[in-house]
Amino acid sequence: MRGLLGFLPWIVYAVIATGDEWRWGSLAGLLIAAGLVLVERRAGRTWDQMVIEVSAVVFFGLMSVLSLAAPRSPLTPYGPALVNAWLAATAWGSLAVRKPFTLGIARTMAPREVWDDPLFHRVNVVITTVWAAAFSVAAVLLALVIVVAPHATTVVVTIKVVTFVLPAAFTAWYPKRVRRPAAG
Repeated sequence: MRGLLGFLPWIVYAVIATGDEWRWGSLAGLLIAAGLVLVERRAGRTWDQMVIEVSAVVFFGLMSVLSLAAPRSPLTPYGPALVNAWLAATAWGSLAVRKPFTLGIARTMAPREVWDDPLFHRVNVVITTVWAAAFSVAAVLLALVIVVAPHATTVVVTIKVVTFVLPAAFTAWYPKRVRRPAAG
């Protein structure tokens, strides 16, 4: 559950940033993300445990500046696609530097003795890859829907929910699945 807390700024943005409200969604996302980083750092969390939160601070900082400087930007309707493109870049980037973003989160929930196990790292590579793929698919689908049917709110919400719930469910299921054969 703690791992999902990092997605709170993104969820708040998705709820608030409808139509012309992307400014308020960006500012709310920035405030929540910055607050999470401060609270987590004070609680002793390391930077690798807060990749999504730090990514949110950067994204919502940039979006806040853009949305305030150019409130009628042609990018406005693409907010949902931009969010997922940024999250995809964060996830793929973490894989490229061999530090899957889920690894730090998993270390907060796993005993220290498994942290250096290659299987522990591999499980997090797989989980991060699933998230990266889901974010990528969501970014493309959302951009297409926004171009083809800009008022298809139900479709946009469905894409957002499905591309979040499926990787979240996989994240909960996969480590148990991998451990089961190893234990037997």
